[in-house]
Amino acid sequence: MPARGASGSRIPRDRVHPADALLVLHFAIVVFIVGGLLLTWAGAALGWGWVRSPWFRYLHLGAIAFVALEALIGMVCPLTEWEDALRGGARADSFVGRWVQRLLYYRAPEWVFTTLYAAWAAATLLTLRLVPPRTSKS
Repeated sequence: MPARGASGSRIPRDRVHPADALLVLHFAIVVFIVGGLLLTWAGAALGWGWVRSPWFRYLHLGAIAFVALEALIGMVCPLTEWEDALRGGARADSFVGRWVQRLLYYRAPEWVFTTLYAAWAAATLLTLRLVPPRTSKS
């Protein structure tokens, strides 16, 4: 049975599944941003060499810097906008879509998220200085 949109209209399944895939990708980016910093700290303490990879570290910094910048300028996340457009106003209807959406989206004032994103970006930048990336010697 097709999903129902916010107005109760039926949304064809082929428009819902791409939105779920995008939602999972969005969640994976969040896991990369949060987990990347936590794993860098753990890896620095435990001597894991991969946490000093320049590719990993600068990609990680770029990801959180983009999120923090879009929050600071009041920009809506492009992935959120794309997901909403694919859903046509419908809520996530699949099992995976519902659970990932619950894990990803919280209700709080915008300033709370902006502060958290900026603080996480600052912590990532500080960690870049305290645990600098190193190129492997070949």
